[in-house]
Amino acid sequence: KEFCQSFLSLTCGQILQRVLPKLSITDVWTDLSKKKTLKQFENTIKNEIFYKKFRSKVIKQKVLSVERRAKNILIHITGGHTILIHLKMTGHIIYGKYVYNKKANTWSPDAKEREALHDPYNRFVHVVFSLSNGKQFVFCDSRKFGKVTIELTDEIHSSVHLGSIGPEPLDKNFTLAQFKERLTKKPNGFIKTVLMDQTIVAGIGNIYSDEMLWLAGIHPESKPSSIPSKEMAMLYKYMGEVLRKGIDFGGDSMSDYRDIDGKRGQFQNHHNVYQKKGESCGKRGCGGVIIRKVINGRSAHFCNKHQQLFK
Repeated sequence: KEFCQSFLSLTCGQILQRVLPKLSITDVWTDLSKKKTLKQFENTIKNEIFYKKFRSKVIKQKVLSVERRAKNILIHITGGHTILIHLKMTGHIIYGKYVYNKKANTWSPDAKEREALHDPYNRFVHVVFSLSNGKQFVFCDSRKFGKVTIELTDEIHSSVHLGSIGPEPLDKNFTLAQFKERLTKKPNGFIKTVLMDQTIVAGIGNIYSDEMLWLAGIHPESKPSSIPSKEMAMLYKYMGEVLRKGIDFGGDSMSDYRDIDGKRGQFQNHHNVYQKKGESCGKRGCGGVIIRKVINGRSAHFCNKHQQLFK
C-alpha cells in the first residue's frame, strides 16, 4: 500500500477551524497510552506519564483557532498551549457525536449520526476529545503511527516537531526562485524523493509527486541540478495545480483517508498516472505506457516515453 496524507490535512484544518473555536475540551481519552514506551514516544500521549500531563493541560481549555503545518494539525487552546496531531501515513480526524462502550473500551459514532461515520475505515478510533457542545473530534489511525502531543503556542513552530519543515508550497510568498533554491539543496538526489522530503518543501506526498512530475514531463530519477529552467518552471506550475486540485476534490482516498465528516475524498478518480501501471499514457500524442518503479523505498508511477530523464 502507498499512502498520501500530506496535503489532505489542509482541508481538515480548514473545516476544524470552522467548527472547533469557542468550544471547550471537557475530556480526553486514548487507548494508546502505555507505562513503557520507546524513547521516540516519550513526549507524546503514547507515554502514560506524558498523557496525564497532557490531560491536565487541555481539559477545561477553550479552542482558540486551528491551523495546519504539513501533515500536522495545530489546535491552539487557552492556557498558552497548542495540541499537535501528526496524521502520519494513515491518520484522519472526524467530528461528530460518539458513544463510549466501557466494556469494549472503544468509541463508535452515535447510531443517529450520518452514514459516512460508520464507514469501516473510520472504526480505528484511538484518541477522543470530548467537547462542550456534546460532540467529539476523534483521531482514527489504523496503523497507530500518528502522533499527539502538546507544546507552548509561542514555541510550536520552532519546536522539534515543526522546526525543520520546509516552506508551504501554496504560500503566496513561495516563488519559483525559492522553489528552485529549495530543490537544489539536494542537487544529486532523485527529484521524486526530493519533492517528498518535508525539510525541502512541506506537504508533498507520494501520489501528488507522481502526478506533478507526469504533467511536467520530468522523469522521477532526474537530478534537481540537471533539470532545465523551463522544465523546473513547469514543475513549479503543476505543483500548485495538483495540490489545489487535491484540495478541491477533498483529498485522495485510494486507501483509508476520510475527511472530518467521515467521507471519502475524490482525487483518486482524477489520477493521470498514480496506480495506472500497464495502462496507456494519457498524454495526448504520447503513446507510452505507465510503469512502476521503487525509488528509495517508495513507488513511482511514470511514463518512460514523455517524462525526460535529466542526469
